[in-house]
Amino acid sequence: MLAGKHILLIIGGGIAAYKSLELIRLLRTAGAQVTPVLTKAGSEFVTPLSISALAGSKVYSDLFDLGDEAEMGHIQLSRVADLVVVAPVTADLMAKMASGLASDLASTLLLATDTPVLMAPAMNVRMWEHAATQRNLATLQGDGIAVVGPNAGDMACGEYGPGRMAEPAEIMAAIDAQLGQGPLTGKRVLITSGPTHEPIDPVRYIANRSSGAQGTAIATALAALGAEVVFVTGPADVPPPSGVHVIRVETAHQMLDAVQAALPCDAAVFAAAVADWRVASASDSKLKKTKDGLPALTFAENPDILHTVAQMTKGRPALVVGFAAETDDVLANATAKRARKGCDWIVANDVSPETGIMGGAENAVTLISDSGSESWPRMGKDAVAAQLAQRIADALGRAP
Repeated sequence: MLAGKHILLIIGGGIAAYKSLELIRLLRTAGAQVTPVLTKAGSEFVTPLSISALAGSKVYSDLFDLGDEAEMGHIQLSRVADLVVVAPVTADLMAKMASGLASDLASTLLLATDTPVLMAPAMNVRMWEHAATQRNLATLQGDGIAVVGPNAGDMACGEYGPGRMAEPAEIMAAIDAQLGQGPLTGKRVLITSGPTHEPIDPVRYIANRSSGAQGTAIATALAALGAEVVFVTGPADVPPPSGVHVIRVETAHQMLDAVQAALPCDAAVFAAAVADWRVASASDSKLKKTKDGLPALTFAENPDILHTVAQMTKGRPALVVGFAAETDDVLANATAKRARKGCDWIVANDVSPETGIMGGAENAVTLISDSGSESWPRMGKDAVAAQLAQRIADALGRAP
């Protein structure tokens, strides 16, 4: 797929640098030529020898190496590739890129290049969420730099959250997409994610335990395959992914309006945990305790977003995917839901408290379609997302 393509791979410092070795292997297997650049910090985690052996190429590291400059000057090196990939990119390297610094070979190449750049961030969750890093991210994206990841999960430092570098297979998909070869290039996909908050009064609301992690992972995986992704999210714990069109909502009615406004699309994935009910008449003032006892709340049914889109007679997406989070009789309830809603696929999972799936880093799903049910082993939510995204790509590729 990448035969004849030239990738300049910059390897930053961080424990995730070990993944760059697998990325090199995948690139070479796909037929790409890889020219590696190793930062000084990166050499603390992976060796030039291992990189060179896998890449079949010299490893560049020193801006002022006379031999390297004679062989291929840093300006030429920055421009010979079809794509520059920075994996991992650290908070420090992101800051240099955003500020236009050129203090070493890697940052100089990135400042001098006229080639598209794709970066895969990797850092501690607090560093990723820091306002300075987010400002740098916004600057770099505004400059046209593409981003894949980071993923959420356990980190080497013992913390949990977004900051893990995307897996090599995800980066490969993003490379394909950047080079115009992703299987979903030219496709528009809508995704809903996270919970909804249904107000009781100005300070209280009805919600659920959805973190939004699975929906975010799916959006990331689809974008990595080249899709134009519209991401409609409730107030989730997990930050929305980079490189997609994000629409933030609070309530089920707002989510339905956003979904309808985002149509048409080629596929729609409804991963949001939409509240089934709302308070029929939310109070404009905070409800107070009174001697008259507990307040009486009257509930009303929320709109069924999945059913609404699946039953469209005009402009229906070619593929409509729903989710069924169940605690009992998972397969039976999910199969019945698919028939009741009229969607093409249902992704079913058991969210009983003892599974740790709701709000956790892993998922165990069963994909239900016209062909029957297919249970996938328990794996990280990013891996589930990558597998589902590929299935969606395959299905849309077969669509007339």
